[in-house]
Amino acid sequence: MKNQVKIANVIKPFKRKKIFVSSDKSLSIRCVLLSSIAVGRSKIFNLLESEDVINSLKIIKKLGVNYKKNKDYFEIYGVGIGGYDVKNNTILDAGNSGTLARCILGLLSSLDKNIKLIGDRSLSRRDFIRVIRPLNLFGVKTKSLNGKLPLEIKGTKLLRPINFYENKASAQVKTCVIFSAMNTPGITKIKAKKSRNHTELLLKYLNYPIRIKKLKSFDEIHVKGLNQIKSFDYKLPGDVSSASFFIVLTLLSKNSSLIIKNINLNPSRIGILKILNKMNAKINIVNRKKYRGELIGDIKIKSSIKLTPINCPESLNSSAIDEFLLIFLVAAKSKGVSTFRKLDELNKKESPRLNLAISFLKMIGIKVIKKKDIIKIYGNSELKLNKSYHIQKFLKDHRIFMMSVIAALTLGGKWKINDKDSIKTSFPNFLEIVKKLGAKIN
Repeated sequence: MKNQVKIANVIKPFKRKKIFVSSDKSLSIRCVLLSSIAVGRSKIFNLLESEDVINSLKIIKKLGVNYKKNKDYFEIYGVGIGGYDVKNNTILDAGNSGTLARCILGLLSSLDKNIKLIGDRSLSRRDFIRVIRPLNLFGVKTKSLNGKLPLEIKGTKLLRPINFYENKASAQVKTCVIFSAMNTPGITKIKAKKSRNHTELLLKYLNYPIRIKKLKSFDEIHVKGLNQIKSFDYKLPGDVSSASFFIVLTLLSKNSSLIIKNINLNPSRIGILKILNKMNAKINIVNRKKYRGELIGDIKIKSSIKLTPINCPESLNSSAIDEFLLIFLVAAKSKGVSTFRKLDELNKKESPRLNLAISFLKMIGIKVIKKKDIIKIYGNSELKLNKSYHIQKFLKDHRIFMMSVIAALTLGGKWKINDKDSIKTSFPNFLEIVKKLGAKIN
């Protein structure tokens, strides 16, 4: 099959290799959206050219924002807050991107036009009630299919500031509310459980009047609306979510070592590094530096012979939410029982990832018990596969495809893995990098 890869051999040892991975997707989408409402020309270097980001560019184009691709950067000609120019009954297609779909709604809140937001099959299954509720509080009218896409939205020039408690640790919901608050006169107050804070850091860098008070389990955020932001230049670092596949590839491969260069190490994103180090992984950060409020550095990894199980702290869930498929794979190869709690949010991603991860682990011979919100994974440090496996039914989820490739390259067996094209949403050159490290993939 054209859209399938075949793997029949584990990867050979690789040492002292250095790689760059794709640019940070969360930051790429936010840079596109914020530059569209900045005043003047912004330059975004190293913009991730994945389907999710390309769909972001297509959407701002439909909203009257011009952009130009140059050799190594994109120029985006922002129209200022409230400057979008869009026809009534415009349809915006977010493709597979929950980040894009939820965040753009906040920027549409002051548009007194009927706009329909659609997405692909996977995105259309996901919950939008969590952003519909705050938008309605602002005064935005919405109509949806039981809280799912397609979603019709009609904004208003008479937005009112709100007090909002974000209790799901969702950076997408938080950003939607912040973006809507930027279109609203007065001060909107947000109490948000800890989650990714790229939006806040970008607005701080852009000198937007946003005030953040960090407390133990949540942040208090005050946003003063109707203030313009100036155009900006931004050079995007690598994505720690993309780097994570190569971290685990190295950990589970024999006699291997790797350096992954120039990675965004935002504390709200590196839960996987903290979790894996608790499992006796050999991961170090070098060449740390600050850029536009974000912490950047290189990640050094060595093979780990004796991985230990973990009783995973719930406090690390939100900062590792996109990486738990890989963490489960490491748990499967550790000696002992690992315990995880309150991860049902994984079933609200591009696919029901938690359910599929459990099925995957059972398929490769790992005992897994799930009771209510507790998951126990019974690891086997001697795990070696020699059967044939076919991964085919996972709603074209890019992370499940890439995790399956890592499993095949480290555990053995003969694999057929469908939907290779799914990586275009987040990491188009994933297979190219894997092959450069010596993997044989047909």
